[in-house]
Amino acid sequence: MDKKQKQNDNYKEVNIGKLIEKKWKESEIDIIRVCAFFGCDEEEIKKSFLEKSMESDAILRWSKLLEYDFFRIYSQHLILYAPAKGSGSISPKVSLLEFRKNIYTKELIEFIIETIETGEKTRLQVIEEYRIPKTTLYKWLVKYKKNES
Repeated sequence: MDKKQKQNDNYKEVNIGKLIEKKWKESEIDIIRVCAFFGCDEEEIKKSFLEKSMESDAILRWSKLLEYDFFRIYSQHLILYAPAKGSGSISPKVSLLEFRKNIYTKELIEFIIETIETGEKTRLQVIEEYRIPKTTLYKWLVKYKKNES
């Protein structure tokens, strides 16, 4: 359950510095290369690992260096924890691009399926709390069901 709680915390409370540090350690990229990439010293890099949040430009640079989309963590948080749009409200036209592509990652799908399989939440709770369409959830359960062999 400890591993499950840590995974849940990654989506509930985003501490980008810790997550970047973890990914950096996994990547085994030398600190000298990181310092050269960011144009700063080792102390500043280590300070950034302690930051709960950081500028989007810095997150973008870390994403490029470590070849990992750290912005996806925030998207997953929004999917799971952002309040639903009011059904009766009229939203104003926005000039930003609207992406229609599905943003559910494999990690997020696995997290939701594991939540159901461990009994932490029922299928109905997942549908209601995370606003995942019933048909989508059932397709995931069939497609990503763990082999029982």
